[in-house]
Amino acid sequence: MTSVLDLIGETPLIEVTGFDRGPCRLFLKLESANPSGSIKDRPARSMIEAAEADGRLKPGGTIVEATAGNTGLGLALVGARKGYRIVLVVPDKMAREKILHCKAMGAEVVLTRSDVGRGHADYYQDLAETITQRTPGALFINQFANPANPQAHETTTGPEIFRQMQGNIDAVVVGVGSGGTLSGIGRYMAKNSPKTRMILADPVGSVLAPLVETGRQPEAGSWAVEGIGEDFVPPNADLKLVHKAYAISDRDSFAAARDLLRHEGVLAGSSTGTLLTAALRYCREQSEPRRVVSLVCDSGAKYLSKVFNPVYAAQEGWDQERRGQVRDVVTSRFPEGEEVVVHPDDTLRTAFVRMRAADLSQLPVVDGERVVGLVDESDMLGAVLEHSSRAFEHPVKEVMVTRLETISADAPIADLVPLFRRDLVAIVLDGTHFLGIATRLDLINYFRIAR
Repeated sequence: MTSVLDLIGETPLIEVTGFDRGPCRLFLKLESANPSGSIKDRPARSMIEAAEADGRLKPGGTIVEATAGNTGLGLALVGARKGYRIVLVVPDKMAREKILHCKAMGAEVVLTRSDVGRGHADYYQDLAETITQRTPGALFINQFANPANPQAHETTTGPEIFRQMQGNIDAVVVGVGSGGTLSGIGRYMAKNSPKTRMILADPVGSVLAPLVETGRQPEAGSWAVEGIGEDFVPPNADLKLVHKAYAISDRDSFAAARDLLRHEGVLAGSSTGTLLTAALRYCREQSEPRRVVSLVCDSGAKYLSKVFNPVYAAQEGWDQERRGQVRDVVTSRFPEGEEVVVHPDDTLRTAFVRMRAADLSQLPVVDGERVVGLVDESDMLGAVLEHSSRAFEHPVKEVMVTRLETISADAPIADLVPLFRRDLVAIVLDGTHFLGIATRLDLINYFRIAR
């Protein structure tokens, strides 16, 4: 091998044994073992080399792409080795780890809105096309319609699976982002293993699974899983190859990714959770033994702040049933028992570090089992303006607010509104036990996740 690009492909295949698989055997191909950590290294190299071969990409040129992150990482990996400038347009719902990884590899990242659809100037694909048009020597790589994308999987991923499974494969479970994986593997199997059925795993909210199952394309919803699911049918996605489709909720996808780490020791992302859930459902529905393959699309190291973060799960409302009580507003902020607090004798420096780490603007001050105060960013700013940097060594008790408004955790949510109208933060008590605090923003988030 002469460079890191030679490490793309030939990823290992393992058998999953820690889940109920019905009568089936289930195997996962670890695409997270590719150099940038995802399956997208394959089409990234294929698309760049195809553009070089036909003259669309000149030495020193610029590659522009609309991406959920992993294709961007692959393009940055390959493009940097070849001397190209990489500009990536990324929806703002993407995990921060992926964005930082892209930037660290030298790519320029343009964040855009994730709440708009095709035709809007800020939609990530439309914006990528606009950037390409105004950038001399730029190429919009366009993974969604680029034939070199599925070709990468037809010539590498599919043959590898076939060889590793000794040619005996009953089903392959994939997701669709750009459609390259489905179409590439599906075309290879159609030619070389006609018995193999292609199974689609799709997030709830995407239009693809309903289209496959009903023949009708619904209005797109929203989903938190990254990298798969679409609000349109990508030109590269040959849905005629799909035998059956499963729509998987965000809650189930994130839980499956966590379970995969717990039961199998495999650290994978949210899209892998979607594929695993669908694969297990397919396996359990079978009445006779089958050999099923799916993919670990990328590494869960890119999703530690989301998939493996209990606070994120609480904020999305996936951790418990909603009862319309004040306690639900608190636990949409942090899981019960994980509220971030400081103590009266802690320094303002400690309070500031905890605020910054948890992205909070105020902290409850707890002494033993009692809440004795509240310290917020305005209290801290006042101390700093008066005492300069020396203020950070002062104890929290010198600046905290001690006039507190308490409310029962069992109170109806409407009881919070009068407190918020008076610009107060609610201290929530479960009996005499401090449960947490509730703010206006927490209430807004509660109504968002209660949809």
